[in-house]
Amino acid sequence: MTEPAERNEPSPTADERAMLEGWLDYHRATLRQKCAGLSDEQLRTASCPPSNLTLLGLVRHMTDVERGWFLRGVARRPGSEVEPIYYSAEDEEGDFENLGSASPQSVFETYEKAISEVRDALVGANLDQTFDNGGTPYSARWVYTHMIEEYARHNGHADLIRERIDGATGS
Repeated sequence: MTEPAERNEPSPTADERAMLEGWLDYHRATLRQKCAGLSDEQLRTASCPPSNLTLLGLVRHMTDVERGWFLRGVARRPGSEVEPIYYSAEDEEGDFENLGSASPQSVFETYEKAISEVRDALVGANLDQTFDNGGTPYSARWVYTHMIEEYARHNGHADLIRERIDGATGS
């Protein structure tokens, strides 16, 4: 079982960087909160077959998304250093599927480690700096905004999955 996460909305008067980091942390905590108090089996429970969305799968997905956009992208670490953990070119849905032997404790530890790595890698990163992603330049600011959107969308999924599991709802 995972423990509830403390969520704090960022200050409505924070500067841009603090606002982006604050909302990203808020959404990270929301995902943890949606998973809190559930058994391993419940974390693997799909929302509504044939959908393969599970809370554990969402955490695995967000781990790889965080690492990809922030570590490979913004921090410009080589792809060989930051290969996906849960999916591959041959198994593009591996983050959502292949949960049978996945240890929820290990998944959450890997998620927390990824977030810690991202925070360390982005200290002092300029929001205007860009990197090339398939021929398109992306700014660090765009990545922060995209990640907030990505979490917001998946936290909506997580809310529906959680409601189906035990009726719990909330913001």
